[in-house]
Amino acid sequence: MLAIALSINRLKYEPLYIYIILLGTVLVFNKVCTDGYGDNSTEKAYTIRVPTSGNAWLMNEETYIKRSSTITSDGVRNWNNSDHIIRTYIYIKEKGEISLGLSARIQGGNATIRVLFNHISKEVQVKQTEFKDIHIGNFKIDNAGYYSIDFVGLEKKGEIYADINDILVGKVNEGEIIFIKDDFYWGRRGPSAHLNYLIPGQINNIDWFYSELMIPSGQDVIGSYFMANGFGEGYFGIQVNSPTERRILFSIWSPFKTDDPSEIPEEYKIRLLKKGIGVTTREFGNEGSGGQSYKVFSWKPDINYGFLVGARPTADNQTVYTAYFYHPEENSWNLIAQFSRPKTSTYLTRLHSFLENFIPDQGVFDRKGIYNNQWVHNASGWHEINQVRFTADNTARKGNRLDYSCGIENNVFYLKNCGFTNDNTPIDTTFERNKSGIAPVIDFNLLD
Repeated sequence: MLAIALSINRLKYEPLYIYIILLGTVLVFNKVCTDGYGDNSTEKAYTIRVPTSGNAWLMNEETYIKRSSTITSDGVRNWNNSDHIIRTYIYIKEKGEISLGLSARIQGGNATIRVLFNHISKEVQVKQTEFKDIHIGNFKIDNAGYYSIDFVGLEKKGEIYADINDILVGKVNEGEIIFIKDDFYWGRRGPSAHLNYLIPGQINNIDWFYSELMIPSGQDVIGSYFMANGFGEGYFGIQVNSPTERRILFSIWSPFKTDDPSEIPEEYKIRLLKKGIGVTTREFGNEGSGGQSYKVFSWKPDINYGFLVGARPTADNQTVYTAYFYHPEENSWNLIAQFSRPKTSTYLTRLHSFLENFIPDQGVFDRKGIYNNQWVHNASGWHEINQVRFTADNTARKGNRLDYSCGIENNVFYLKNCGFTNDNTPIDTTFERNKSGIAPVIDFNLLD
């Protein structure tokens, strides 16, 4: 037996222990902390601190774990479960080399944490009871895009693996790193993406808006609102509310501006005129206020559903809005609700669709909606709408998230958002699909 132990002078900076044991040509590597991309001793100045309070997600392998006391408004706290992965995302705009670290402490004892970044694994020790910047290593970035930083608890001699305030990034230009810097509630929800339909100027007094919506299999993520028919005073679409519940949702905003429906004066309240079978109606708030209707309905992926919303101004300065949902498996239109909005005299305007995530911690998952066959109706009949302008909300416009996109596939529009994907479409891009020329066949006299 011949055993040879090789020591390397760089071990105090990059502890790679190599033992070569020549016994039947067996080669064993014990790799503890190396990235293969440069000298760990060359620690760059940390110019960016990414707060875990707004940018960390509690995961179990590839599955999100419902937010608990581990991710708090102060950052990662009381992390004690070895099955839980702490994941953070950053967007790196240019290739080059970065230095990563973390600001962490332990409540007692010490702990070993594995850090996974860009397919490289490292281990760091946390020993101090006060927050301290700990160097992880230097890494080479070959492509721009989103990168995840995972922390996995390996060993602890105390109650927790670590409390973590920030992920530290060293790079030449701070503007080359994108993460959620503020408005953490909205940043965690992720960017909302919109289709704004371009209506030719000669088409006016629109009394009905028809469209179709299909959600591909696997894209029906909890927390998603796929809004099909939006207009100046309300919106109509479908939601995924929980693992067991889905809804059709139709809402009208009050002309009185408030997030608290209890503040709406009586003369500004939305009035329910009628509703469909199994539909629940109530007031809503928090994002404006008004009247809301919804029907619990187990809509399915890969099925093309129809949406029809109408507006009719009345002589007493009211506008009546009505929403119908088309169930293709039953070949029937179903009334959702009809509301009257006071101090309003208008037809349908500002027609749009959108895709949003309404559960903040579900913003770690991507979703996609297929928006098709848009038509508007007025006194002269049906008119096909085949042009859109893509927009996104303030989370996207201020650069907190870049995971939003729009386009055309198989001659239909699509919207995607969330999930920290690298799919990104410049805001205000316009798209045009080919017209089908096949107008909806709807007998308005037969609708409830």
